[in-house]
Amino acid sequence: MKLKEGNQRFLDARNNPGDISKEVREDTALHGQHPYAVIVACSDSREIPEAVFSCGIGEIFTIRVAGNVIGENQLGSIEYACDHLGVPLVVVLGHTDCGAVGAAMEGHTEGYVGSITGDIIRAIGREPDPCIASRRNAVYQADRIRSAFPEETDMTVMAALYHIADGTVEWL
Repeated sequence: MKLKEGNQRFLDARNNPGDISKEVREDTALHGQHPYAVIVACSDSREIPEAVFSCGIGEIFTIRVAGNVIGENQLGSIEYACDHLGVPLVVVLGHTDCGAVGAAMEGHTEGYVGSITGDIIRAIGREPDPCIASRRNAVYQADRIRSAFPEETDMTVMAALYHIADGTVEWL
């Protein structure tokens, strides 16, 4: 799979080998984007999907939201990418040491952040281990996508966990 190969290049690289050239910018401006995957990732600045998978311009359609939670806006973006751009693969990419998961584990549900942590609490229950909680959240959010698009037989939805300390992606 292109994402697994890209993550391996990322682990071996000092710079992002994804193509961000003038030629690619011009080509995508003229002919549009044709990404091969949607990545729903956390907003955390340590998790950069284009770098994690060694992608350049036009390769992945990235949706970022704290805690990689799935709501109507994210579902709308996924629907657009799959229906209008023909993207066959959706990956929910959680990560270790996630602040949103940590906040949910600590019971922070006040204010606007409560819309995020409340959803994560439903995903993780009372799980005390932060890494297991992040895994559970990614799987839960992937399941939400699957249940939102039951008729989409051409859409593959996967969950994964990015390990920020060493850069590996664990496929769940």
